Amino acid sequence: MHRKKFISAFSMALTSWSVFGDTTKLINSGTINSSTKIPPYLKKGSCIGITSAAGFINEVDCKDAVEMMQSWGFRVKMGNTIGKKYFTFGGTDVERLADLQSMLNDDSIDAIMIARGGYGLIRIVDQINFSKFKQHPKWIIGFSDVTVLHSHIQRQLGIATIHAKMCNSFVNPSIAEPVQLATLQSIEQCLKGNAMQYEAIPQSQNKTGIVTAALVGGNLKTIETLAGSVSDINTANKILVVEDTGEYLYSIDRMFYNLKRSGKLRQLAGLIIGGFKIKKDDEGEDFGKTIEEIVLEKVNEYNYPVCFNFPVGHQKNNYALKLGALHELNVSSNFVQLKSLQ
Repeated sequence: MHRKKFISAFSMALTSWSVFGDTTKLINSGTINSSTKIPPYLKKGSCIGITSAAGFINEVDCKDAVEMMQSWGFRVKMGNTIGKKYFTFGGTDVERLADLQSMLNDDSIDAIMIARGGYGLIRIVDQINFSKFKQHPKWIIGFSDVTVLHSHIQRQLGIATIHAKMCNSFVNPSIAEPVQLATLQSIEQCLKGNAMQYEAIPQSQNKTGIVTAALVGGNLKTIETLAGSVSDINTANKILVVEDTGEYLYSIDRMFYNLKRSGKLRQLAGLIIGGFKIKKDDEGEDFGKTIEEIVLEKVNEYNYPVCFNFPVGHQKNNYALKLGALHELNVSSNFVQLKSLQ
């Protein structure tokens, strides 16, 4: 059946519980095998730390996020970088590193939300000491520039993280659109350990198939930037999800060629194309291909499922995803579904 819109927050939560139940029992039984470490899920009274490890944000712009997370039953601790400004950054490299490191080491903090994206994490990631975090994992939340942390943590530590909206994307419930509330509630559901299920409108360009694998990915430009480094994403036998914003079509084509030539598309289990906000071609410089044509040109020789226009990215319908965790991707001609198994 064709879906006319993305699932609402309440149907998402209800469906995930009724369909999947307690996935922990399934995993422990040996039916599902995963080497990824899943940080402890949060409960009432758990604490979420907020730090500005990348771009600048002030305390006022975090207000809606703080109030909503408190309404979920969590405590919130604001980092020292909130309100600090060093040009475009949320403080100097030293200040941002110290704030993030403090939260990684703080036993009273159960999850860390990066307050906003922008740029900055690649400047400090190599100085972060993950030794305590490795022994006592906690959820790291964010997207866009936070892809640096997602990729580095999964490649080096094998710990799951949450690709999701950050403080600057929270909206007061009294003025929020239904899709905004649904995406924000998906963060709560992730943090509380509910199994997650998302559906997307089928696209004629999709490649069909059903696969079960760990989910990895994030911002495409950032993934390209990490290539060849110790934070380089490992896509072998994984479901890769990518999104981006503010890029020309030729630049997106170049990034997908980078994925192909570096072997990252060859051994995939599946590919999810999220939202892409594309810059209009300069006059007289038309590229001549759509995003779908760009992608299919690179993957048509492979047999794994591919879906387009998935509800994740720099857009209102940006749902929370548990990167590193096992998922089932089901792409058919009239149905697209991604569900978490951890």
